[in-house]
Parts: sequence; structure tokens; C-alpha cells
Amino acid sequence: MIDKILGPKYEAYLGFIRRQMIKDQIEARGVKDPRVLAAMDKVCRHCFVTGDMVTRSYEDYPLPIAGGQTISQPYIVALMSELLELKGGEKVLEIGTGSGYQSAVLAELAAEVRTVELLPELAAAAREKLAGLGYKNIDFRVGDGAAGWPEEAPFDAIVVTCAAREVPPALGGQLKEGGRLVIPVGEGSQDLRLVRKTAAGLETTSICSVRFVPLVGPK
Repeated sequence: MIDKILGPKYEAYLGFIRRQMIKDQIEARGVKDPRVLAAMDKVCRHCFVTGDMVTRSYEDYPLPIAGGQTISQPYIVALMSELLELKGGEKVLEIGTGSGYQSAVLAELAAEVRTVELLPELAAAAREKLAGLGYKNIDFRVGDGAAGWPEEAPFDAIVVTCAAREVPPALGGQLKEGGRLVIPVGEGSQDLRLVRKTAAGLETTSICSVRFVPLVGPK
């Protein structure tokens, strides 16, 4: 593991700057859920970046990973996680496994996580990484994220870590009544949206401007 490679002193230093990240970049910008803050402290972002990016792990920026994808900035991971309003017993669907960082945060917050990734190499790497870190409540699928995971529906919450042109109908359909969907929508300029499923249908709230890699389907 990376702590054995870097050494205990450097690992301790990374822990210190991770806690500073939580205080200065996340909590100071309005994320207050104590469970989310604890998860952001427990999940080591430096375990999910490439070796040349370890020293930048706790900067508040997205960083490149394999496949032309990115690991989201810490503030956005925390914000999206807080918007899901997780209490600990939920089943959550993640669209866009990527590095597995958001998956790990969700696994700290919910009982079950299902995560879908289009790129097989990313899915395999994330599965290996998360298993090595001891996570046993995450199941993986390689496939089209816009289709969700119908066999496992309904979900208490869904988070999408790539930008869609519009909210995929399948995802709204796979939410439980009362469930929450957090998704970036748009091309170029993107809008982070919170979608709640009610008895009357889907209610959408605009949260903030964001920039994510696009949600793409199989070729």
C-alpha cells in the first residue's frame, strides 16, 4: 500500500493536510454534515491518484486519472455526498466509478453501493483498489451509466459523476419515492442539480455551476 511506499512520516503529513483541506476547502464553504466530513477525513484521496499526483492530492482541484478521466475536486465530492442526505442504511447507485474515490466516500456513508463504469480498465483498477482498502459493501458493473442498474433498483439515492445533456430517464425511474439524485447537467457550462422523487414526480433544484467530464455511452 501507498503508506509503505511513502513512509509513516509522509503519511502523517498527508493526514495533516487532508484535515486542513476539510477545514479550509470543505467546511468553510458550507458543507456541515458531520458524517460527510468524517468520511472525507477517513478516505485518503492520495490512494486514488496517480503516483505523480500524490503531492497534489489535497488541492481543491480535479486531477487527471487514466482513460482521459478525472478525480473530482474534494469540495465537489463532499457537496454531492451531503446533498444525498445519507443516514447510513441506504442503497446508493453511483454512475461513473472513475478512480473509486467517490465510491469509497459513499461506502462510508451508506449500507450498500452499486457503481457503474463504462471503461473496463477503470472499473477493474477501482475494484482492486477498493478491495485492497477493505471495502466490502461496493458492487461493480461495466456498462452504460445512463441505463443505471435496473436489476438493483430502486435506490435511495443516485449520484452521477459525469455530465449528462439531460437527466437520463432511467435514473429517475430507478429512484425510490423520496429518493435523491445529484447530477451535473449541460455541455460546456454545467449545472449541478438535486432531483427529488415525490409522489407527483421529479422536483429539481439548481445547486451551482460545475465542470465534469461528459457522460458517454458505449460505442
